[in-house]
Amino acid sequence: MQIRILDRYIFREVLLTFAFSVCAFSAVFIGSGTLFRIAQYITEYGASFSAVVKIFVLGLPNIVVWTFPMSMLLASLLTVGRLSGASEITAMKSCGIGFSRIAAPVIFLGLLVSLFSMAFNEYVVPWANTAYRNVLYYEIQGNTAIQSQEHVILKDIKEGKIQRLLYARSYDASTEQLIGLTMQDFDSEGALRHVENAEYAKWQGDEWTMYNGMIYDINGGESEHTMRFDKQILPIQVTPKRVVSEQKKPEELTMKELRAQIEIMKTQYVDTKKLETELYQRVTIPLASLVFALIGVPLGMQPTRNASSAGFAFSLLIIFIYYSTMTMGNAFAQGGILPPMLAVWLPDIIGFIAGGILIRRASR
Repeated sequence: MQIRILDRYIFREVLLTFAFSVCAFSAVFIGSGTLFRIAQYITEYGASFSAVVKIFVLGLPNIVVWTFPMSMLLASLLTVGRLSGASEITAMKSCGIGFSRIAAPVIFLGLLVSLFSMAFNEYVVPWANTAYRNVLYYEIQGNTAIQSQEHVILKDIKEGKIQRLLYARSYDASTEQLIGLTMQDFDSEGALRHVENAEYAKWQGDEWTMYNGMIYDINGGESEHTMRFDKQILPIQVTPKRVVSEQKKPEELTMKELRAQIEIMKTQYVDTKKLETELYQRVTIPLASLVFALIGVPLGMQPTRNASSAGFAFSLLIIFIYYSTMTMGNAFAQGGILPPMLAVWLPDIIGFIAGGILIRRASR
């Protein structure tokens, strides 16, 4: 019973500090970035009050999800440091309570924060980013023209299966053309049965017309019949406006959508390193909350008179090292120096190793 009371006590103290840290770090990001952009939108575009409120609210999820790991680190360092500075840790140990029991509530909270952050990053952030972009582009900047796009992907899905897949290297809004076009048709079993490639497709009236292409009939994974054409109607009823509206930036895609887009782009021999980096970060950044909890607990155990100032200083140093390593990993991934998975996971791997070493030393 005493152990359970102790667990609740430590868990509550860390949770309260974590909530305060999220608010504090979010305020810093809002003050240094969001408010500046809002002021810019007001002065340059005359943004209305309702649009400003939408931008502010829709920008919060993307900010908050980045504050979770650093808030978890600061909360574990400050809370455990305060308990250690007040000799409460010493009192717990004198009662026969080991390091693992003291650290368990903090690490458990770190795991909960990581899981919540992954779900938040999957279901809330992409939607908020899309809504943010729409408000900025249409309501604040007042754009009505259709934008040009890179890597256009359109899917015709029936009963959960792709019936038709269209990929274009780009869409040129000035000429209303899809450049570098590939269309694939699938049968009811999901097997590829028909492929059409074209140099470009142009919107004419109410239909797309392909130019300078090839048609392939596929049977058993092999090309059975081919035919070249100069001009061919593209059998899709999608207007240029819908082509653009259905495209999303990487930060607006869920993990499932990112995986699907990576697979599609790989079939077209397009470099997907940037998308793969974004995909793996959807796991590694939320998992950093658990990593920082593992690091923060043993560091917070160090006795010091100024637990708060030392904890804050440690937090800044560790956060700087982590995000510097993450930035280098992203550069290595997109530059092809390291495989994207290894490069993106590098900060967390280093963090887990460092946390394991610190916990082992603190347990002795």
